[in-house]
This record gives sequence, structure tokens and C-alpha cells, in this order.
Amino acid sequence: MTTTTDSGFVTVSLQDEAAKAQRRSTVACVIPAYNEEETIEQVLDSLLTQTRPPDVIHLVINNTTDETFYIARRYAGEHVHSHHDDIFTTYVFIHDIGKNMDKKVGALNYGFTKVAEDFDYLLGVDGDTILEPDTVERLEAEARSEPRIGGISAIYTVDPDASRGVVSSFLTTGQRAQFAAFTMDNLLRGRNMAVLGGQCSLFSIQALKDVMVANRQATPWVSDSEVEDSLLSLQLRNIGAATKVSATARAFVGGMHTVRALDGQQVKWNVGAIDLMWPGQRSTTAGQPLHPNLRLRWIENLSMLFNISIRLGFILLLAASLSIDAFVFSPWWLIPPAVATLLNLRIALSIKGRRARDIWFALLFFPAEIYLWMRMGHFIRAWSKFFGKAQTDNWAAQAKAERGRGMAFLTPVLVGVGVVSGAMYAWFQQSAAIQSAILSLGWPILYITTIAMTLIMVRKALRRHHGFTV
Repeated sequence: MTTTTDSGFVTVSLQDEAAKAQRRSTVACVIPAYNEEETIEQVLDSLLTQTRPPDVIHLVINNTTDETFYIARRYAGEHVHSHHDDIFTTYVFIHDIGKNMDKKVGALNYGFTKVAEDFDYLLGVDGDTILEPDTVERLEAEARSEPRIGGISAIYTVDPDASRGVVSSFLTTGQRAQFAAFTMDNLLRGRNMAVLGGQCSLFSIQALKDVMVANRQATPWVSDSEVEDSLLSLQLRNIGAATKVSATARAFVGGMHTVRALDGQQVKWNVGAIDLMWPGQRSTTAGQPLHPNLRLRWIENLSMLFNISIRLGFILLLAASLSIDAFVFSPWWLIPPAVATLLNLRIALSIKGRRARDIWFALLFFPAEIYLWMRMGHFIRAWSKFFGKAQTDNWAAQAKAERGRGMAFLTPVLVGVGVVSGAMYAWFQQSAAIQSAILSLGWPILYITTIAMTLIMVRKALRRHHGFTV
């Protein structure tokens, strides 16, 4: 009820304010789909059976060559779902936009145009992401609880039951550990999420519009970035909106099941992140390298650089020492692997619904170490592409890798063999005095670097998780 005072001011009753606060917000879901015939039914089923399903679902199929459209069109129309005393109606629309040069970005923006004027929130879900039954309800509740939130992401993990053999099982477990470590870092930083991943994130429609205005963009997502979700997260922070990760909402994302496919995905992610991190790469990047959303990216890349330096340095110094019978084993070198195992175990224990293989992956040390070597290869490939100014469609490269084509994933192995071989050849060309000097200088530098990295791992292994699970 509203009343008008003698002075002409309109006042709003407390009842009206309460009614407005209790009004059910409207949620529109947009699913960009590219060749998702194997998973699209599960994705739609998980959305339609939510404790609070979206009010509308727009499935935007693009560049697809499989049966995604024919499978999905059976879901088109009205769906009524009840949960306790609440009855929800969800309308599903299937769009096949055919050839789309902007790929996932184009599909997301197409969906945005369908919902921008009539809904409060946009839920972006990938075509291979399965939501837990209460994910939408939890995301909506957290978003409504804090008006500053421009976007909030679910906690992601890879479904361990989706693995397809020994190699797939190993890669799935490694990706679960990788997601867990990244998410825990964000949870312990005030739940401030550096990247609102497109797999399952809820965005304020108003915040997306504000991003468009602030950056003079025609659409929320832009196609000139390899990591459209990272860029949007950065832009949301720039306008004063918070980007958060949910403490409880969860989703299973599609994992990579071959070494080739994992390489294609990770290199694309890393190249896109470097594009955002490096100064002067975009037209409006004032102060970009020090942007709060990029600090964790810099930490990750610096950590990877130190990991590569320590491991390569140890291999070269060990080989050099053995070649002249100058190596003396010290049990102190067992401490860093032991601390790494402790840290990996702590991460594994933080995974909700962890399996025995998550624990063994950490305890046996070598599986986690092998996976780290693979990630170091992705890191080297990504930075090489960046500094080489390679004009590559990394979306297409990832799709090619997922189809089992291409041998680029072997590049880091060949480079590593070449570096070690060249270093050893140069070593044997040196005099005994120079060899002794190299070892005298090299080992202390390696000691100091390893001690520093070990102390960082100890700190991470001992920090409190405050009840969070990932």
C-alpha cells in the first residue's frame, strides 16, 4: 500500500517492501550446445527436476554435426514440476542457429537477447554439465542475499563415473584434484571467484547490462577473447559487482578423457588467461596486469614457472653430478616430495564425495607428479604460442583434439628432450674446473628455490579450510 503525504511525497508501506522482498525472482537458463548428443538429455533432465527449476530454458545449438537437435527437441514446450508445496512451470525452447562464427560466445549472446528484458537472472550452463538437484535454488538464494553479486559460480568437479578406461580414469582424477585446488583457493579468499566459469554460473541480468554500457559492448560476452568467462568476470569486478563462488551449489562438468583432448582444453584456457594478464593486449586494459581478478592467475603462472625450474634443474644437476661421480644422496631431498604428498592428500580429503582413487592419487605421489608434468607442458605450449604470436583458433584446436586429431600435445616432450640433450652436450664440452663451478653454484640455487617452494606448500597444507568442501 502506498500513501501520499501533504507535501506530495509518496511513501511505501512496510508490507509493500516485504512483499517485494518475498517476490520470486525469475531465472532464465541459456545452454550453448556444440555436439552434445551424449549428454544433453542428462543436462536437461537435471535442470527440469531441480528443487527450483529455471522459468525458461533456451538451448542454443551451434555448429553442430551430430544428433543434438533431434534429441533435444523432444523437450521443447511446457514442463510442470512440483517440489514440496511449490509448483514450477518451465518453458523449453530449442534453437539451432546453424553456422556460428562466434561459437560459444555467439550462442550465449543469442540466448541473452531472448531473456534480457523479462528476467532477473541468467543461468549459463554448458551442454555437458549436470547440476545437483538443488543447485539453482542455492545459487539464486545466495545471489539474492547480496545485491552486490554480479555473478556466482557453482563448485565444479568431474564425475568420476564418466571415466572410460585406465588413462581416462587417471585424467579424470587429475582434473578433480585440479578443480578442487583452484576452487579451495577461491573459497579461502572470501569466496571471491577469479573466473565465473561458463559451466554453471548465475548472472544478474542488470549487471550484464551494466557491463555492456561500461565497456561499450553490444553484448555481454565478446568474441575477441579465448576465455570469455574470465573477461566477463574481470569486467563485472570493474563495475563494482562481486564475483563469487557458491559455498554449497555443485555441478559435474564434462572432463577430458584423452591426453590430446586435455592438452587442447588447457592450452586454450592458458592462452586466453595470458591474453588478459599481459599488458597492452586489449584496447581498454588500464592497469590490467594488477587487476584483482588476475592476481590468482599470476600466482598460478609463477608457481608453474618455479615448478618447471626446480624439476628441470634437478634433472640436469643430477645427470651432471652422476656423469663425474660427484653426486652424494641426502635424505633432505625426500622432504619436498613428502610435503607435496601431504598437500595433495589435504586437497583430496576436501573433495565432497571423494573416491578411494582420489586418495590414492595423492598418496602414491607419482600420479599427481605425472599430472603436474602434463600441466607444465600445457603451460609451456601456451606461453610459446603467446610469445610466438601464433594466430591459432584455439577453440578449433580443442575441438580437433577432442576428435582425436593432432600431435601438438607431444611438443613439450620433444622440447624437453632437446633441452636436456643440448645441455648435456654442452656440459661435456666444459673443463673439469668449469663443471665444478657450475655444480657449486647450481646446487645452492636449487636448494634455496626448493626450500621456498616447500615452505609455500607447507603453508597451504596447514591452512584452515573453515569447513569448506569442494
